[in-house]
Amino acid sequence: MPQVSSLEQDKDDSSDAEFVEVDPTRRYGRYKEVLGRGAFKKVYRAFDGLEGLEVAWNQVKVADLLRNSEDFERLYSEVHLLKTLKHKNIIKFYTSWVDSKNEHINFITEIFTSGTLRQYRRKHKHVDLRAMKRWSRQILEGLSYLHGHDPPIIHRDLKCDNIFVNGNHGEVKIGDLGLAAILIQAQSAHSVIGTPEFMAPELYEEEYNELVDIYAFGMCLLELVTFEYPYCECANAAQIYKKVTSGIKPASLAKVTDPVVRAFIEKCLAKVSDRLPAKELLGDPFLQSDVENDSVGRSLRVKTHHSAGSSDQGTSAENAHDSPAEANRDFTLQGQMSGINTIFLKLRIADSTGHIRNIHFPFDIEADTTIDVAREMVEELNLTDQDVSTISAMINSEIRSHIPDWEPRETSGDSLGIRESSGHRYWSDSPKGENENSGNKPASSNLASPLFLDLANKLINNKEQTPDSCRDGDGPNGGASPEKLDGNSAAIHGGNATHQVGEKCKILMDYESENVKKVVEDLKHLLVRQQKEVDELKRKHELAISDLLKELSPEIRQKVLEICETTPVK
Repeated sequence: MPQVSSLEQDKDDSSDAEFVEVDPTRRYGRYKEVLGRGAFKKVYRAFDGLEGLEVAWNQVKVADLLRNSEDFERLYSEVHLLKTLKHKNIIKFYTSWVDSKNEHINFITEIFTSGTLRQYRRKHKHVDLRAMKRWSRQILEGLSYLHGHDPPIIHRDLKCDNIFVNGNHGEVKIGDLGLAAILIQAQSAHSVIGTPEFMAPELYEEEYNELVDIYAFGMCLLELVTFEYPYCECANAAQIYKKVTSGIKPASLAKVTDPVVRAFIEKCLAKVSDRLPAKELLGDPFLQSDVENDSVGRSLRVKTHHSAGSSDQGTSAENAHDSPAEANRDFTLQGQMSGINTIFLKLRIADSTGHIRNIHFPFDIEADTTIDVAREMVEELNLTDQDVSTISAMINSEIRSHIPDWEPRETSGDSLGIRESSGHRYWSDSPKGENENSGNKPASSNLASPLFLDLANKLINNKEQTPDSCRDGDGPNGGASPEKLDGNSAAIHGGNATHQVGEKCKILMDYESENVKKVVEDLKHLLVRQQKEVDELKRKHELAISDLLKELSPEIRQKVLEICETTPVK
């Protein structure tokens, strides 16, 4: 009977889906299906019973390490540390454990069914350069995160086979960090760590740093562009070693006909003394040229339509012409990380008349709250109260796209709406309507750090920085150029930094101009450099205090610290 046959078929299918192994907690179960394999590792399809998700079960043979308990403990600590890594371009590492009986180390990671970047590129022959730039930015952002740790986390075996793709979203993530951690501990058993074609010259020597990953990234990009494995002209690893250590680049580099692409690859393959870190490469013009079209920062589109106190949200800007400008606005938010705690955000506001405003501001993920920043924007930009929750939700979502485990803080004020200033300032490169803040009403806002504001003011006031800015409202022909200005371009500041807006002065704040882009890049580098200086100064202070107090007993030391904390500084 058909019904019995169906049940029998289900039984057969279920037998194929039985776990062949489970982890010690019995949360993860491994199937027999092999997703991939390498010289040291096999990857199986597995299932997370607690979350109901498919995962990857990575199994590495470490027989040599298990015979040395000291090396093994160090290895296990390093692999377990990977669980703390959280970045949108690093494969999630869930847990790890040791199978002493079979001499394996197992670790569970997220699964990518589109395969590796190498497989994906060979499957899809016609990939535009813009897509490769997007992949490159994601890989570099992941490397920047790893290298930003103290001490830096070095992959040591980066290649297209270790970068994984989510084909539905064009998302790439660096993987095999667990394997890299294991192999570096096993170097006594395996003299060469990594893949020869992707190994920087200094990797063959005793001393190297995180820049070996930048060299490997350059080889990855070369393979993506040319469809050739680097040094495929060599017959064996010895020939590759001889060329690499002699400074001879792969023959495939000569096949890169685009001079801009080739120059960028050569930057990555440069001598270690000339090689740039990931953070600086992310600011390279090659990767920035398509930044607006490619949406380096995640872009959210929310169309709001307010009627009788209700809020309706959509996802398209094209339908923003259905209602009056005052009632129908299209919000787009983009963000880009700068340093550890700061994300620079750009809010684009368009109404149905085509009037566009771009608001740029930094958000401190430790000090700021999204609801407070959203309220300040609504107050200063004459938006509606309903927009507060919309903008706040967009900021939350954008930050989580960069920092998945970020949790928004509660608003800094009380239920009566009394709250402290967030210390922000922001600027707008867009015109103001008649009902918005004008020269008669200074636009004070709490949206950038004082450093950010000073640089923004310099940008606005410096005639050399903005050659097309007007003096007393007189442009080349007595007014602002319509090609340069979308109406009256205005900068919003607080306190004495307020600039009068209106007919007296039309200030060019064209965010898309090369001058402004250069200042933004310089600002990012300055903030990162100054943060490092602050951290170093903090460490020196801590060392000085420790040195001063080291001769005191713990009880007296604590008492001295308490006295100092309660003594006002004069």
